[in-house]
Amino acid sequence: MFGLEPILFFLLFLCLFLACAFEFVNGFHDTANAVATVIYTNSLKPTQAVVWSGMINFLGLLTGGVGVTMSIIGLLPTDLLIDPNVYHSMAMAMSMLLAAIIWNVGTWYFGIPSSSSHTLIGSIIGVGLGYAMIQKGDKKFDTVNWDKAIEIFQFLLIAPMVGFGLAIILMFILKKVLKVDGIFKEPKGDQAPPTWIRGVLIATCTMVSFMHGRNDGQKGIGLVMMILIAFLPGRFAVNPDVDPFTLNETITKAQVLVTKIDTVALSAKEKESYYKVSKSLTSLHKIMVDSTIDHKAVDRDTKLEIRKDVLTITKHVKKLVESESVSLTGTEKKELKTLSEGKKAPFFTFHNANGGLSSMTDFAPDWVIWMIAISLGLGTMIGWKRIVVTIGEKIGKQHLSYAQGAIAELTASITIGISTAVKFPVSTTHILSSGIAGTMVASKGIKNLQGGTVKNIALAWVLTLPVSILLSATIFVILRWITG
Repeated sequence: MFGLEPILFFLLFLCLFLACAFEFVNGFHDTANAVATVIYTNSLKPTQAVVWSGMINFLGLLTGGVGVTMSIIGLLPTDLLIDPNVYHSMAMAMSMLLAAIIWNVGTWYFGIPSSSSHTLIGSIIGVGLGYAMIQKGDKKFDTVNWDKAIEIFQFLLIAPMVGFGLAIILMFILKKVLKVDGIFKEPKGDQAPPTWIRGVLIATCTMVSFMHGRNDGQKGIGLVMMILIAFLPGRFAVNPDVDPFTLNETITKAQVLVTKIDTVALSAKEKESYYKVSKSLTSLHKIMVDSTIDHKAVDRDTKLEIRKDVLTITKHVKKLVESESVSLTGTEKKELKTLSEGKKAPFFTFHNANGGLSSMTDFAPDWVIWMIAISLGLGTMIGWKRIVVTIGEKIGKQHLSYAQGAIAELTASITIGISTAVKFPVSTTHILSSGIAGTMVASKGIKNLQGGTVKNIALAWVLTLPVSILLSATIFVILRWITG
């Protein structure tokens, strides 16, 4: 199948299975983030909560697009993703998957809320650094897209802080505005909350589940696409559904705008970006002409060239349009950015096309999206209890109140939603944990936090990246040695 030898097809199947396993583990590892509050406030029974959360996670992933997916893929350069030796590609995929699954399962087993995002990103970077270890030359550490990695690190760092601060602010506002004492007290035994409070808590649980699916689910899609590009670049390096005539028109319009830029006023780095964009646009135009304006008809190596050109254009056009030295009007800069990156996707999107050059690379087949959505949805329904106990009982010294549950969930959904809109992966676990911590601090001050639990969560936050990097790099080097 796919023109692969039986053993390679088996390895491809194994890697895809492990990618689904990662997303399955991600589901039950992160379920607590959505269901802990409704379970501990007696708003829903545990079984009801996890089944509902699983369904909403599934829906969120299906309607979320692929923006976060492309940020994940963008961590590794195309040359590393695609190795002439397919067994080396297998080593790369297996290393990422095994490292991510091992750490996720380990932290889940001990009931420690840990970030699947940190784990996956660390595993990907570990592969890049592992590859650098076996290479020679001055640029061997170019095996990781460090610009993209730094951007993602910034979001992973800032998002929990935003969650913590926003939760404190919203809790103070709620106390000032809403004079209903019952919502600020812990539930009595197994007694269900008043109907309106229960409705609010179920709604916020639904929001977190939906946003988790839109953000975390795309990480699994990114993993699968990295595997498919590595094993079958001739089929998955570029999007076969992009209209070739529209693509050629987009290239021509971009070339016209780029020629308007006066290079005299540009800095050395800006000139480098300008020439890279010009060269890549010329290369793309030539490929389209030589292939009679049909990229589907070109061979594997040419598709790889198309992918590299498009990624170069989108990367450096962004730098040019953000520079005040570039002699284009605001309208022209906006048009050039749209020609490169495409139009902003609507909130609900069931397709990948965006009308820009990046639609050639920013895509995932429908079967991949459905496969990961099912894996995430099913995983969400299993294994929730260990981390729910930590979230619900061990972050604060008091039992979770109705108001704290609602505010923490609302904070998490807003933060994750914004992060997804700007196409960056974030940690649902750390955002919600910090949101709950914020509500505890807003209630009775910093003394209301359980130091041991907070310390364990912080330790997991600190260790996840270096451990997953080291684990992934080690596995990669061993597998590369085995595969020659």
